[in-house]
Amino acid sequence: MEFKIGKSKFVIIQGDITKQATDAIVNAANKYLSPGGGVSGAIHKASGCGLADECKRLKGCKTGEAKITEGYNLPAKHVIHTVGPVYGGKADDKIDLKNSYRNCLLTAAENKLKSISFPSISTGIFGYPVKEAAEIAVKTIADFLKENSQIELVQMILFGNSDFEIYKKTALKYLKKSDKICMNNRAISSDG
Repeated sequence: MEFKIGKSKFVIIQGDITKQATDAIVNAANKYLSPGGGVSGAIHKASGCGLADECKRLKGCKTGEAKITEGYNLPAKHVIHTVGPVYGGKADDKIDLKNSYRNCLLTAAENKLKSISFPSISTGIFGYPVKEAAEIAVKTIADFLKENSQIELVQMILFGNSDFEIYKKTALKYLKKSDKICMNNRAISSDG
């Protein structure tokens, strides 16, 4: 599913984030930026040992912040690492998750990157409910793209069909209300 927001494209795809050839992919990381499970483990495994070595030099990352590294053996040139909140049902969780998405986008823009691929941040082991997380992600990305045209392509890469359907429905609900957004429901391959 593809949306046009200002001069940028926002695309929702079911696929594998480690196979995306965008300028950057986002790692839903832990605060130590060490290889973990889920998205983080897959990214570290696909990138090779250089990523873990560079992450050690960054000395961690706080919740809601973002840090950038090289992509090493990944098709993406860079990895932007962010630590989403561990869900506890508090108001700060929403703010922290929004900051994770926004700070990744700002980091991409500051580094003159034109494309970025996101996973569903915090919805794995960190326990954020997917429906709530999708609303925050879609709104934060759309609001950023309405104000900033330097990033030409933002992709949401959802591994499972259930998450893909939730993000698709959320995007349709939120984005069709805006007259600045056009939708194209063309088929997109899972490899992006």
